[in-house]
Amino acid sequence: MGFEHIHGQDRVKSLLRNALSTRKIAHAYLFAGPSGSGRREMAQAFAQAIFCERGGTDACEECLSCRKVMHGNHPDLHVITPDGASVKIEQIRALQRELSYRSAGAGYKVYIIEASETMTTQAANSLLKFLEEPPSPVVAILLAPSAQAVLPTILSRSQLIAFVPGDREALEAALVSEGRPPLLSRAAVNLASGLAASRRLVEENWFAEIRSVVIQLGKEHPSRFSANLLQAQQQVFKTDLSEHVEILLQLLALWYRDMIYAMTGRQQMMVFPDQGEWIAKTAWTRSIDGWVTVMESALMAARRIKAHVPPQLALEQFLVNMREG
Repeated sequence: MGFEHIHGQDRVKSLLRNALSTRKIAHAYLFAGPSGSGRREMAQAFAQAIFCERGGTDACEECLSCRKVMHGNHPDLHVITPDGASVKIEQIRALQRELSYRSAGAGYKVYIIEASETMTTQAANSLLKFLEEPPSPVVAILLAPSAQAVLPTILSRSQLIAFVPGDREALEAALVSEGRPPLLSRAAVNLASGLAASRRLVEENWFAEIRSVVIQLGKEHPSRFSANLLQAQQQVFKTDLSEHVEILLQLLALWYRDMIYAMTGRQQMMVFPDQGEWIAKTAWTRSIDGWVTVMESALMAARRIKAHVPPQLALEQFLVNMREG
């Protein structure tokens, strides 16, 4: 896959194309950004361009080297993934042994370490020595959710390439062009980071169900707390949807944000445009500050789940806050 097949991240593409153009390719890169922002796809595209026999600023996708990268069998490209929960020192040592051999051609060897933030201390220290005295020419590409997630000593020896969440309109258009449902696509790109993560979310069977439950809960009047609670218990906690309460709460926050969009004339930005008429009639029952407070309450409940609060307790407490607010 060449750079042109990756949506967004134009600044990253420009940096990597410039390195390829001048052949000033660093010995180590840290691709840092949220999950789904295209780090892995960009790493593969960069590796493919490095190996490309035409030597341009992007992979031609036609030469033998490009095809080998695409098929996952290029002898000079090595991808390390966590062994269980972490990247272990044995994996780094095996990589070092492999890279000590001569390359299959006359050019670079490239290795990609996915989830490099999971490296054990021993593995990170072993890699650090390798980064300090790399066999030439070798290019390391480390993937991590942020620059702070890796050891400062590793960061200092790598060129940081920062990834940002993709442009939502472009991501939505890309999903729809692939035949994904427009309403689910819009919801997904507002929840996930990047095209790959949004695509995975849309493809989940439960995602459409969660969206429907959010609409039903959102339309219930706060005074009907008992009905809300019963509905949540029946449609969420007695089904497989109970595993996705965090997403439900994040979607509820977007539902309340749509109220603010309706009040401020930004209907085109709504995540629930199919409910626009009902939202427009209901939005003025609270002030903008009131809807912001409700949004924050929903997001706080989602964060509590991340902090290991039982999902049912977090959702019930949110519904109580809604009734009291």
